[in-house]
Amino acid sequence: MNLNDTDFQLFAVPATFAQDRAALDARWKELQREAHPDRFAAQGAAAQRVAMQWSVRINEAYQRLKDPIRRASYICELNGAPLNAENNTAMPPDFLMQQMEWREALDDAGDIAAVEQLQAEVEAGRARALSSLDWLIDEKGDYPAAAQQVRALMFIERFGQDVEAKFDQLGQ
Repeated sequence: MNLNDTDFQLFAVPATFAQDRAALDARWKELQREAHPDRFAAQGAAAQRVAMQWSVRINEAYQRLKDPIRRASYICELNGAPLNAENNTAMPPDFLMQQMEWREALDDAGDIAAVEQLQAEVEAGRARALSSLDWLIDEKGDYPAAAQQVRALMFIERFGQDVEAKFDQLGQ
């Protein structure tokens, strides 16, 4: 193992958007067993510190690989198309219109049924975005377009949280 390896190299998986979650979970457990600081107790404090660094590195990689948004963002960055989500919020007009319609629908939703319908639309939009990422990254290799799709998915995720908050508000 090398600290400079990519997350994909560290986990010995292909550098693709599509990942087998069970394989990631199994590899994470295996790597954690190998790097656990207790295994190095007899070798002294320095060896335990290095093992702790490895453990942190493994956990960071695992968190990034298991989350589709973080994984896609990481792949885009590795391929020269960073998201720059903090200062690049440009979105296609049709996506912005959908977001405005969703916002209005959420504001107007007065009962659980209306929020459930909106939640279903958001989940469908999320599924389409994830499918698009799979195609853009693994099939087409269009990392700039994938970065834009990740930014859109981030908007969808945030809106999904707002929908959950509306459920909580109506449930009280």
